[in-house]
Amino acid sequence: MKLAYWMYAGPAHIGTLRIASSFKNVHAIMHAPLGDDYFNVMRSMLERERNFTPVTASVVDRNVLARGSQNKVVDNITRKDQEESPDLIVLTPTCTSSILQEDLQNFVDQAQMEAKGDVLLADVNHYRVNELQAGDRTLQQIVQFYIEKARKQGDLATEKTERPSVNIIGISTLSFHNNHDHRELVKLMGDLGIEVNAVIPDGASVHELKNLPRAWFNLVPYRELGGMTADYLHTEFDMPSVRITPMGIVDTARCIRAIQVVLNGQGAAVDYEPFIDEQTRFVSQAAWFSRSIDCQNLTGKRAVVFGDNTHAAAMTRILAKEMGIKVVLAGTYCKYDADWFREQVSDYCDEVLISDDNAAIATAIARLEPAAIFGTQMERHVGKRLDIPCGVIAAPIHIQNFPVGYTPFVGYEGANQIVDLVYNSFTLGMEDHLLEIFGGHDTKEAITREITTDSDLNWSKDGLTELNKIPGFVRGKVKRNVEKFARDRQITTITAEVLYAAKEAVGA
Repeated sequence: MKLAYWMYAGPAHIGTLRIASSFKNVHAIMHAPLGDDYFNVMRSMLERERNFTPVTASVVDRNVLARGSQNKVVDNITRKDQEESPDLIVLTPTCTSSILQEDLQNFVDQAQMEAKGDVLLADVNHYRVNELQAGDRTLQQIVQFYIEKARKQGDLATEKTERPSVNIIGISTLSFHNNHDHRELVKLMGDLGIEVNAVIPDGASVHELKNLPRAWFNLVPYRELGGMTADYLHTEFDMPSVRITPMGIVDTARCIRAIQVVLNGQGAAVDYEPFIDEQTRFVSQAAWFSRSIDCQNLTGKRAVVFGDNTHAAAMTRILAKEMGIKVVLAGTYCKYDADWFREQVSDYCDEVLISDDNAAIATAIARLEPAAIFGTQMERHVGKRLDIPCGVIAAPIHIQNFPVGYTPFVGYEGANQIVDLVYNSFTLGMEDHLLEIFGGHDTKEAITREITTDSDLNWSKDGLTELNKIPGFVRGKVKRNVEKFARDRQITTITAEVLYAAKEAVGA
């Protein structure tokens, strides 16, 4: 077992709570010790939520350990049913409930006899899946529950809508810019003449789920959430799905063309090529930028990309195909889906890293010395220490990555936002020159510190002073060469004298 101070994907119950709290009028019960209910604070703060977050902790304390949990959990479910009148209450397992070997399904069955609303146990294995996998499974389970319920009641809507329509699956709370992507995807579908039958789970009512089969197809914009639901709907109703993330000019067009194929296969006879051409040639600022002198100044710049599968893969392709930027490393923390990621990015980067160890990506960044990083909030912290600019492109994220203004990352407007993020993440031209002349953030001694703590060398004050006189863009390389020189000669403290000797040894 390894102690981690940073987790890219949280425990399974966080994924379940994200899905439950994304639906309208759904309440979640989490049976866990006091202190594990940080989800409420996290969601209220990050999403700037005005309403009460619909998650209640059924606290495990010494009384529970002595007498068992059954009465407490059942009482909490029935109490919330009476107080909040939710359409659905979801009981989520936690590591604590697993350790106690509690029969949570029995608790749910008992509570259902008294509750007016529906009660459901989230069917996730807390030890085998993470937050993303649990969220995907929970969404599919809720959809299946209400589809089967409607089928039993003879209330299942299966007749297709008169006009082409879509279910957008996978928009969730606490995801990267999902609330903005929601608006942009709805607008894009409207521009294509496609009705939006449902968007789930964000703001949806569970009573609307019986209408999902009416859509002509499902759009799953994110690899991490919605795939299992789309698979279920395909198995039950033979519903086709489009699973291309419309990020960037190229992939947005590719997604639209895939939608065209699906609709024409059902007799719609649509042609979206004129729309794609107009957006690409005359409307999109991103397409214009890719041909401008500003983008040419980025050609050959070196970048590292790291994040979830969806955003890291899309950003890698955008940088390499649309902006001419050299991606020296593309990585993801979604180890469970590594094969897909490798397939998506291998042709567009020099190196692929699959890891959920933040130290591994930090060490790789320090080794590669890119001109910019595109990653999560953790890579932003790494960039601060190495004085490398970082644009945040994926969760986990900080409150600053939940902008109040409209900042989608999908569709044609999303492509514009990505261009701004990429361009502003590089130190370019006169800015770089002025920093060297007048000094700036790159003269801080912090740049000489290693990301990892396994160095056996110390730098004296005069050694650091001399090192900081070296231009920032080559300082890291000089530092590594000097340290190698010192290790080869069993020198443990690097002084200015050692630095001069090292420079002379390599003919610098």
